[in-house]
Amino acid sequence: MTKIKGSRIGGSLVALATPFRKGKVDLDAFQGLVEWHIASGTHGLVPCGTTGETPTLLDDEHKRVIEACVEAADGRVPVIAGAGSNATQKSVDLARFAEKSGADAILVITPYYNKPTQEGIYQHFKAVNDSCGLPIIAYNVPGRTGVEISVETMIRLAGLKRVAGIKDASVDLSRPLQLRVALGDDFIQLSGEDATVAAYLAQGGHGCISVTANVAPALCADLHNYWRKKDWKNFARVRDMLSPLHKALFAETSPAPAKYCLARLGKCAEDLRLPMVPVSEATRRKLDEAMEFAGLFKTGRKTLKKVGKR
Repeated sequence: MTKIKGSRIGGSLVALATPFRKGKVDLDAFQGLVEWHIASGTHGLVPCGTTGETPTLLDDEHKRVIEACVEAADGRVPVIAGAGSNATQKSVDLARFAEKSGADAILVITPYYNKPTQEGIYQHFKAVNDSCGLPIIAYNVPGRTGVEISVETMIRLAGLKRVAGIKDASVDLSRPLQLRVALGDDFIQLSGEDATVAAYLAQGGHGCISVTANVAPALCADLHNYWRKKDWKNFARVRDMLSPLHKALFAETSPAPAKYCLARLGKCAEDLRLPMVPVSEATRRKLDEAMEFAGLFKTGRKTLKKVGKR
């Protein structure tokens, strides 16, 4: 893991959902989620990423969520604030705001829809790099954006003063090893794909910015703690317990499944903003079964075979 502002970035970092109620951001529920995560052992907080439904947040809502996260965290764990946009100037504005708000780092996604070239991607990140003083985690998620940061471009970006790492949701498990060989262990590598996180760690990763951690924060934290301790037996046990949940949480477009689970756990309303809609009854059954399999609560829908003992 790597130091940023005195904090070590790695382990289980949650891609926080943004609670809504009656069409408005529910800041009380959001800060309640932050407290729950810290109490559950989550190693870091990532507000205003994809899971936070940022495409539907107004600019002032986006900024207030960052402020609320920093306020609630109160320095106890690092906050990596989402500062991404397909408009470079907007990303610069969000980066400056995150710095002013006291975030520890920023997460910057590749410009989506525009489909820039590799040179355009580089210049986008360079503009953000040159505009603020926070460490930057570059977010590579070609399935969402239509573009991929090539390994070569990522190595080039790492030469910029503030580009400290990557969140990689490409599902290409050769990439973390290539980057580790080229950039060494100080370059932060975070998985963006829960289902392959065990393999990502083995390929040189330092942690995961996780959707599943929204629903099972303690188990996700345990997984990374066991990895650090080289407790392979318990690591494998928790990995297997989480596997059905990883799959079920993407049975429909995220974060709708995570919002359903959070509502089942009594953490926030299931409310989403269009064009996101609540999950189907079939997906609800899958999620209930996966949550019970992971030992989160009794749903009455258990059909999966339990792995080992907790």
